[in-house]
Amino acid sequence: MNSVRRVAIAKSSSPMPADEQLTMRLAARAMGRHGLTHAYGHVSRRIDARTFLVSPAQPLLTVSSVAKGTVVPLADPFPEGVLGEVRLHREIYRRRAEVGGICRIQPPAVTALSALGMTPRALHGLGAYFAPSPPLWNGTALIRSDQLASAVAEALGDAAAIVLRGNGAVVTGASLEAACANAFFLEDAARLELSLLPARAAQLSVLEFSEEEAAERATLVGGIYERMWQFLCFGDSEWKEAA
Repeated sequence: MNSVRRVAIAKSSSPMPADEQLTMRLAARAMGRHGLTHAYGHVSRRIDARTFLVSPAQPLLTVSSVAKGTVVPLADPFPEGVLGEVRLHREIYRRRAEVGGICRIQPPAVTALSALGMTPRALHGLGAYFAPSPPLWNGTALIRSDQLASAVAEALGDAAAIVLRGNGAVVTGASLEAACANAFFLEDAARLELSLLPARAAQLSVLEFSEEEAAERATLVGGIYERMWQFLCFGDSEWKEAA
């Protein structure tokens, strides 16, 4: 794994809330509140080497303060009542021991770029965490089978995120908090890329970060992930309890 991708999923130094369900609920509502999901999407966090917790099968913004996620085993049969695309979470956790959280999101700018066959490049600081750019899954079928989930997880490789053409993205992190931050970073990078399409059409030069610049910029110091998690959760009724 290259240095930029290691940084993009690196662990936050702040202590994690003890309540795994609470973190899941905060993350779920944060993705909805900041426009990164609508009716569809899900978040999960690894519990241990054998299991992970996934959000309820409902729009993430509607996850209440008493909602409970479902524990999904990595090896045993897939639980009933869990959304089919959660199979992709399972395949990623199986392959990537360093991944502790996953966000399946529907961000509008990322989705628009994918319709052009593009994913955001490292054009600014937040885009550096995905340098040189996230892979694009060109299939359009919903990822609801073990076979498709395995193929997408393989295409993700060691990247921090993979964009699904016309269907949002899957974003990883060393914790669920980090995955949520990366989800915001990815959409911000896509918004910038979209805004520069007229410049590209006019054949104006766009300054892309070099590999060295991206590696230097994709930093953890200065509370990068901690501050983004605070920003994403601010205003949530349960945030005071977790802060």
